[in-house]
Amino acid sequence: MNSVDLKTIFKALPHRYPFLLIDKVIDWEKDTWLTGLKNVTFNEPFFQGHFPEHPVMPGVLILEAMAQASGVHAYVSRSEDEANQNLYYLVKIDKARFLQIVSPGDQLELHVERKRMLRGMGLYDTCAKVDGKIVCSAEIMCAERAPD
Repeated sequence: MNSVDLKTIFKALPHRYPFLLIDKVIDWEKDTWLTGLKNVTFNEPFFQGHFPEHPVMPGVLILEAMAQASGVHAYVSRSEDEANQNLYYLVKIDKARFLQIVSPGDQLELHVERKRMLRGMGLYDTCAKVDGKIVCSAEIMCAERAPD
């Protein structure tokens, strides 16, 4: 198992609480795939308004979690001498499907599989699962760019 610690996730992504939506990488393979986790807790700020009587994780945040996992994969797939300060920005989402709601207490398993990387643009097949069932899937494209 190739895990990734939180310190490396912080290097890979500019996001911080409350917008960091990946807690842990449990396994990955260079240039191929990554599996991460997001623990969904009742104290997430979005549950205050979405929806207070029936808390549901917004679909756009599930997509964002899958995009963040894709960015972490792109980062850890680079060799040491390729490491730089560039970031991976979300540029495109296609074929998004939401199949089941995500509620407090669920653990999202974030699965990303790289289809191709060309000139700093990475295309990923992604899905999020809860208890082994797919709750969301999408094709996500990220672009490597220098931060402003």
